[in-house]
Amino acid sequence: MLFAQILVNGVMLGGLYGLMALGMALVWGVLNIVNLAHGAFVMLGGYCVYFLFTGLHLDPFAALPIAMVVMFVVGYLLQRYLLNLIIRSSHLNTLLITFGLDVVLTYLAQLAFSADFRAINPTYAGSNVTLLGVTIPLVRFGAFLTALVLAAALWVMLERTRLGHSIRATSQNLIAARLYGVDPAQLYAVTFGLGAALAGAAGGLYGMVSQVTPYIGATLTAKSFVITIMGGLDNPFGIILGGLFIGIAEALAAIYIGPTFTDAISFGLLVLILVARPARSLRGA
Repeated sequence: MLFAQILVNGVMLGGLYGLMALGMALVWGVLNIVNLAHGAFVMLGGYCVYFLFTGLHLDPFAALPIAMVVMFVVGYLLQRYLLNLIIRSSHLNTLLITFGLDVVLTYLAQLAFSADFRAINPTYAGSNVTLLGVTIPLVRFGAFLTALVLAAALWVMLERTRLGHSIRATSQNLIAARLYGVDPAQLYAVTFGLGAALAGAAGGLYGMVSQVTPYIGATLTAKSFVITIMGGLDNPFGIILGGLFIGIAEALAAIYIGPTFTDAISFGLLVLILVARPARSLRGA
């Protein structure tokens, strides 16, 4: 029964990790940018939901759409007026500028919100249900379902809408997309905004199952990178499966090795991926 509980905990956490990685995969696949500021967007989304919950007393799940809109605007403006200047530059330049953006956002968050740990604790935070002897926390289950819904929505958008077709066409052949009337600058900004919106949703959910500080970004960026490589850039459900793998692995490590080793799982996989296939890692899965 302990093993079943560990698996359930890992699956709940892994769904959230998968949602975090969706935004990075979308931006990487279309813009060919490894966004090292992705974790900072997750962090900002967490703060957005936290202050909507504590200041306006909105239910955290109801605050998620607002946080997504806010982060979409932030992502859109950053890409349109900053990252678009180096969109066709080398990988090194894009890595440097997104790393610098991560540092700036982190220290601005510390200046504005302090380094205190913040948690989003609605009245039902401690509620759970027991099924076949396995305890399922309602907040974690809600976060898992939200991750699946957003992954499905992203898939439908990419497969069934004009915007999705434009995004896919641009990622596959920029010249052909231009000939069909696609404005790459506008599309890149929208895509980056969508990636930031997904990160914002993940941050709000993360604040409900863990704690938010200005310094969580680097760890979450690394986890998202590993999951993106494992799941691929063109399959939202592959990203979710990669997140489930990391979540289960961390849950097993927390019980059988020790809770201090959970982050070592994703960082260990990151090292192995970079050693085994460094060139492919920077180009995408």
